Amino acid sequence: MLGDVETRSVSPVFVGRAGELAKLTDALARAGAGEPQALLLGGEAGVGKTRLVEELLAEACRREAVVAVGGCVEIGADGLPFAPFSTALRALHRQVPKELSAAAAGQEDELARLLPELGESTRREPSQHDEEGMARLFELTARLLERIATDRTVVLVLEDMHWADASTRHLLAYLFRTLHRGRLVVIATYRSDDVHRRHPLRPFLAELERMRTVQRIDLTRFNRSEVHHQMAGILAVEPEPAMVDRVFERSDGNAFFVEELACSIADDCPTGLPESLRDILLVRIEALPEDAQRAARIVAEGGSTVEYGLLLAVARLCEDDLIEALRAAVGANILLATPDGDGYRFRHSLAREAVSDDLLPGERSRLNRHFAEALEADPSLVRKDERAMRLATYWYHAHDAAKALPAVLSASVEARRRHAYSEQLRLLGRAMELWDSAPDEVRAELRPVDYAEVYPPCGCDPATTPLRYLDLMAEASVAGRLCGERERALKITKRAQRLAEAENDPLRTAWFSVQRSRLVSSLGRGDGWAELGTAQQLVRGLPPSAVHAEVLAEAASWGMVHNPGPGSLATAERAVEYARMVGEEDIELRARLTLGSLMVDAGNVDGGLTEMYAVKERAVALDLPSHVGRTHVNLPSVLEGVGRSAEAVDILAEGIELSRTYGLLDTEAWISGNLSESYDSLGRWDEAVEAAERALRIALSPKPRGYGAARCAVLALARGDVATATQQLEAARAHFGPHDPMPQCILPLGTVALSIAAAQSRVLDARAEFERAATAGFPPGTQRYAWPLLRAAATLEADTRGLPAAEPGRAEVLERIRKAARGLVTAVPVWVAHERWVRAELLRAAGEDTALDWAEAGAAFEPLDRPYDLARVRHRWAEALLQSDRAQAAELLRLAHATARQLGARPLAEDIALLAQRARIQLTDDPAPSDAAAAGPALGLTRREEDVLRLVAAGRSNRQIAEELYISPKTASVHVSNILAKLGVSGRGEAAAMAHRLRLFPIPVEEWQETSA
Repeated sequence: MLGDVETRSVSPVFVGRAGELAKLTDALARAGAGEPQALLLGGEAGVGKTRLVEELLAEACRREAVVAVGGCVEIGADGLPFAPFSTALRALHRQVPKELSAAAAGQEDELARLLPELGESTRREPSQHDEEGMARLFELTARLLERIATDRTVVLVLEDMHWADASTRHLLAYLFRTLHRGRLVVIATYRSDDVHRRHPLRPFLAELERMRTVQRIDLTRFNRSEVHHQMAGILAVEPEPAMVDRVFERSDGNAFFVEELACSIADDCPTGLPESLRDILLVRIEALPEDAQRAARIVAEGGSTVEYGLLLAVARLCEDDLIEALRAAVGANILLATPDGDGYRFRHSLAREAVSDDLLPGERSRLNRHFAEALEADPSLVRKDERAMRLATYWYHAHDAAKALPAVLSASVEARRRHAYSEQLRLLGRAMELWDSAPDEVRAELRPVDYAEVYPPCGCDPATTPLRYLDLMAEASVAGRLCGERERALKITKRAQRLAEAENDPLRTAWFSVQRSRLVSSLGRGDGWAELGTAQQLVRGLPPSAVHAEVLAEAASWGMVHNPGPGSLATAERAVEYARMVGEEDIELRARLTLGSLMVDAGNVDGGLTEMYAVKERAVALDLPSHVGRTHVNLPSVLEGVGRSAEAVDILAEGIELSRTYGLLDTEAWISGNLSESYDSLGRWDEAVEAAERALRIALSPKPRGYGAARCAVLALARGDVATATQQLEAARAHFGPHDPMPQCILPLGTVALSIAAAQSRVLDARAEFERAATAGFPPGTQRYAWPLLRAAATLEADTRGLPAAEPGRAEVLERIRKAARGLVTAVPVWVAHERWVRAELLRAAGEDTALDWAEAGAAFEPLDRPYDLARVRHRWAEALLQSDRAQAAELLRLAHATARQLGARPLAEDIALLAQRARIQLTDDPAPSDAAAAGPALGLTRREEDVLRLVAAGRSNRQIAEELYISPKTASVHVSNILAKLGVSGRGEAAAMAHRLRLFPIPVEEWQETSA
């Protein structure tokens, strides 16, 4: 296993670092026990990070761990996308090829973006890139590492993260967040002195600091004693104290500088110890033969590592002379052969930087030109996955715009193919910088078909029409959105839209307006409708085109979640028609899925579901991950909305498997949230909680986290945990944000907020929540969210009937509920059941409900397999039956109570137990009173205050209360005051009414019958 471990230190002894090495070996032991470890190792350049890692890797190999090291590759000032991961995975592929192939099975196409050795991709690339492309690659990489590390300890070291490209940083952060299984150690090293205030690694480190699973180790410089031990090891003799003092003073304890100074002493440097750090690095290089110095300069400018064949082509020496020059540089510990034996690198990057900085400006550009020419003449000199980026970098630093522009554009295409959107954006920025400098004849030869993918043809042939500057801006706007640089993408989009307008190009202007809508929405600046409206105006009256179809598809999709109704349905139909006319199947599938959902909302349930099922089957057949994910989110959601929860669960289970296969973690979070809702409906609450918590844990973006939090709130409230429900409600609102209001968010969260306020006896606050949620009305398609809200509001009014504080405004609220209920669709059984429930609650609020009203609601719910809703209806049905048919009432209460206890629905179980106790009905064979009935009102009152409230509700005065409880009248008065404050009522009468209305205390059956009569 030691073959892939490169040793770069010249010191034969390992000095100090006992504490740091102990932390690393402890992490190795923990990983061996199955607990993944994430570590950051920082320190200034030359302080000894590499030597410390070498010691750890030696120990790991002694423990038979698999070791893989990858370094961030710097070419000039550029980093190669995912370079350290590609190198490390390549090392794993050499050491455990069978295990890696087994772990990657089924996902070779996707993982080949990082490890080309897995084969060329055969999967159809989508014409529309989405945010999940990079996330999918990240999840599959994490899963690959976990699988390889199942039966063996794997140590993955990523060096020089200060040079890392943005995509590498994002992938590492993802691994640190999501690795929870496997015998894996991931170590990232970086130079702390390079991380200035604006360095891109700085926010990355700050993010990792907040992760409790990441351990950070900072290396400090050596003290004098450690410098002494290091020098003794290098010189093989005991150094003079004066010389140790001088080296310690000159090096300031930096391990690398100590090595260089010690080597100068060992080599009897004629000029003595150099005076500056730069001189320390250059003095030994200048002592090399001229050809060796030339080779060092070439390697310094070529990048972190230069392949031998490329070095031979650029050096323009005969091979024997080059080998002798390299032998001299390697013998002097200036250069090292790479572990794979294919090239050379500097022993320490500080030496490379010093040599590179010493190059003259003309010399630097000439060397870059030679590198580019050699690579163009023989592309096989470097690995295929590095070729485009390195050629682009060499030509750019050679200051040859004619050669650099096409090379940079080709590199941007390669970056996009690898989902390295940050690097694609940087390269596109470089291409836009070069655009005006490149000759006209060069630009005239460039074609959109080769370099521009996201931008529709707009009536021109991309194979024959010259590439335009607007095409580059289109690519950059999408790349910025996909890599998270949305502010920059929005600036590019606005500028591009103005340019397209100036050129009187409505299709391109409309396309940029769609991109602007997406960016405005994702940045929380609005809901994006104004921009979509502009796009629709621009394409109106134009012939069918891909842009036209996309504008209509986006508008229909927006309407589906914000304003479902006839207008959105018509837009979706036109989107499907236009997409078919122009042969854009990706757009067609999106539009058909939207159309199916809107058809269901409009009442055509069977037709809509048939359309959605057809889209699902087509997406799976074409192996389109984004469409597969979308269909397995939307279709089950619609099925749940029409009461077909069991059918939804089957598709959701299939969706979870597919999303895991494709690595669609955000999609899996959406699916888990939907699964939680369907499990809730079916009475599988423990599974519902587990699914909601998983959605919260794995979601990458705010909205699926918001949905997961909302589901947690609903379930916590149903089980009587009001505090948790309140916390999760606030979390959900924070995740959804205030700038993109959607009925599917507003109405369910309003229902939860109303129910929490009702549970805390805050009647007026509960009404205010209803008003806020209902302000926008209930457009077609919102019935699945509207019925529960109306039911919760009606239940509140029924429960607070007779409470003086609830009387003002009560009639208006009831009328608003009735009016809203009359306007909602009842096209499927579940909506009919909710309508009957709301109607019965409204009658109860007026004191006019009968057993027949509740029997109708119960009959509607009985065949629907929604046990919690049925139990709540049976509770009220039994209450209405007590005076006429106690036997049936008793049976209904027992059924409802059994359901409540099975679900863990404590508030419902308590209400049923109180009603049964009042009616002297035994719910179980156990004659003892239930814990729920004995528990009391749980309104924040103490036990003594509960006793006082019970007597207040019975009409006792303070003196009577004092006599009965053996306390003074003054103490009784204090208790009453505290009770009024906690209940939020103004007097004893309101407190008594609340206690009676909420049935807080059992009363004798004779008194109950008198009250009912």
